[in-house]
Amino acid sequence: MAYQLTVSEILDDLRVADEALRRFERLYWLSSEQFFDLYNQGLLDDGEHLHDFSQWAGFYKLRQRRMDAFNRLSQEQIARWRETGEPIRLERREPVVEPVL
Repeated sequence: MAYQLTVSEILDDLRVADEALRRFERLYWLSSEQFFDLYNQGLLDDGEHLHDFSQWAGFYKLRQRRMDAFNRLSQEQIARWRETGEPIRLERREPVVEPVL
């Protein structure tokens, strides 16, 4: 059986990805959506920025996957709440180590 992320784990990953994306957006004066569109089309000269652009694309894809997972999990938990009245639980966790960029 595949491991299913918890809501808290998904939210942790989203926070880290959002912080990294904001950093890249401020550094290059471009939204992550615009960047990723250009990156996917191969329109960026990434010679001297290859490392940054690879990380930026990775955090963007991570954010997209975690948002999809959050939406799926949320819908499952909402359906379970409607059936059983069981509340959605978040776990308290230690802060995540910040990404090294």
